[in-house]
Amino acid sequence: MKKIGFLSFGHWSDDHGSQTRSAQDTLLQSIELAVAAEELGADGAYFRVHHFARQLGSPFPLLAAVGARTKSIEIGTAVIDMRYENPLYMAEDAGAADLISQGRLQLGISRGSPEQVIEGWRYFGYGPAEGESDADMARRHAEVFLNVIEGQGFAQPNPQPMFPNPPGLLRIEPHSPGLRDRIWWGAASNATARWAAQLGMHLQSSTLKTDENGKPFHIQQAEQIRTYREAWTAAGHQHSPRVSVSRSIFPLMDDRDRRYFGRGGKENDQIGFIEETRSIFGRGYTAEPDRLIEELREDEAIAEADTLLLTVPNQLGVDYNAHVIEAVLKHIAPALGWR
Repeated sequence: MKKIGFLSFGHWSDDHGSQTRSAQDTLLQSIELAVAAEELGADGAYFRVHHFARQLGSPFPLLAAVGARTKSIEIGTAVIDMRYENPLYMAEDAGAADLISQGRLQLGISRGSPEQVIEGWRYFGYGPAEGESDADMARRHAEVFLNVIEGQGFAQPNPQPMFPNPPGLLRIEPHSPGLRDRIWWGAASNATARWAAQLGMHLQSSTLKTDENGKPFHIQQAEQIRTYREAWTAAGHQHSPRVSVSRSIFPLMDDRDRRYFGRGGKENDQIGFIEETRSIFGRGYTAEPDRLIEELREDEAIAEADTLLLTVPNQLGVDYNAHVIEAVLKHIAPALGWR
């Protein structure tokens, strides 16, 4: 059994055929897609965060709005780039969004990927300390964030405050109990997967991974998941670990599907370099349902994960993306034992 949700990058453009031609279109349709996905029985609505791009960039207003419009679906990110974040301000926003959704926030964070702007985090007022890399800075921001959402007081109160204070040191407010156990780390390497496990974060693994041994992507990703779980067990955490993988999966159900995706696409792993690091990009899946079921049955990483995030082409509109989600839930998931 798996939790199945969608992951939207939230693009908008004036391109021919785009149904999201503005930021407003994307934001409002993201809310409507989450509502539709919940009605279809999907388990999660997740959003990617990019800066300086015509994509979703400020997740917390969106997460709060989705939380207010839905009742049961998990709401999350995959991922927030921690190089850009003020950990304390983020803790306030995350606590508020989690309270509005009544504890359904599943917050994916990471060191991020290359962005549209060179060292864009500097424009946000952040920079690595002496001897740090930008990845080190992201992990430092993440550790501060994890500490403050625990809910312990750390700030010295004013002896003459505007409003009465509770006794002792003050914490970030609003505090949402349980949020600390629902933080995920987007790991591209085995080493960062181990680090996430040691800190008690769940694991998000996408269709991009550092190429560590030349094996097919899904095998390397499955190895990463097993490495993560071993590190989690060794750390002795009290709550259970969760692991998500993301995939582009398009069952060809009708002429509309064939028109959009019938020519196939990235059906093999790809090798490339990101910031001089050799990386492997996982394949997508597009086929008639029977063939798709057989292909997905061979994906070792999906088999290892408990959560599957379906990357959706949000520019094709709410109705079409709901159709894709429904096709996977009804025609693919049961045959594979995911439902």
